[in-house]
Amino acid sequence: MIRDVGKYISEEDIPVDVTRSPFHFSEGAVAYAGMHLHVDGYPAHTHSFVEIVFAIGGSGTHDCLAGRQDLAYRDVILLRPGVWHSYQNCRRLELYNCCFSSELLHRELAWTREDPLLGFLLWNGPYTAPRRGALGFRLEQASFDKSVNYLDALNTLRQCSPDSYRADFLGLLSLLLGELGRGAAAALPGQASAGRKHPAVTRAMRLLEEDIARSWALAELAQELHLAPAYLVRLFKDATGLPPMAYLAQVRAEHAAVLLLHSDQPVMSIGRRVGWPDQNHFARRFKAHYGLSATSYRKRFAPGAAHLPEDAARAS
Repeated sequence: MIRDVGKYISEEDIPVDVTRSPFHFSEGAVAYAGMHLHVDGYPAHTHSFVEIVFAIGGSGTHDCLAGRQDLAYRDVILLRPGVWHSYQNCRRLELYNCCFSSELLHRELAWTREDPLLGFLLWNGPYTAPRRGALGFRLEQASFDKSVNYLDALNTLRQCSPDSYRADFLGLLSLLLGELGRGAAAALPGQASAGRKHPAVTRAMRLLEEDIARSWALAELAQELHLAPAYLVRLFKDATGLPPMAYLAQVRAEHAAVLLLHSDQPVMSIGRRVGWPDQNHFARRFKAHYGLSATSYRKRFAPGAAHLPEDAARAS
């Protein structure tokens, strides 16, 4: 596939704030799509938004906690907020990136939790062991072509006012996610759930996410839902692949990662905010998700992740 190199973008075109530490969406930004060229590689970095990477040309290796993957044409990788990753051994690796904020995922796109395909794509699939927050698959050619068309349309909107074109951004992003949901189900047969979540599972997810600092216990959550604890665990695992308390730990770790990257709060304070007041317990649980303690994660990624190379159009 031959792409117009004029569409590769510079740092000032990216609607994210790099004034302090890693990338995060600037106020008013909705979604973003743009092409990036990796000539050699890009070091380990992270971000506080959802990123979907499409390989459109060249070659390279993607590395994250879930392992290394050689990228080829039509490969797609979806990364949840907080997941660190890098690119290595790149030979003019051409990527089309689509990013949207965590707030958008939890607000306007909250309905996707209840959709069988999008629930797997955005919520369950990336955290099903051993993916560790990164879901990779390869699209069929027809699906890939449709996805690129949606990316091109989003890319065209990059210079438009989000206030005037918010519906356009959200509509195109929904179309893209729908195509990816079907593509992931085709590429990963038997893994993408074919059924809807039980209403109790969706409500449990919302309860846990809305009050992550609460000292939740399984019996307490089950009582809120008027279910037996064992039955709730079975429903939850069937729908998400995780028991409720493991899902809560995932939500806490992801929220803590964003706070570590974009706030000056002490690590202990962040632990308390996400429901892990004991510093040692916080360090162990966070490391179980990201391979690093909370302190090491901040030291490694918060100081340097904001800087883009000045001589190439590369981005997180």
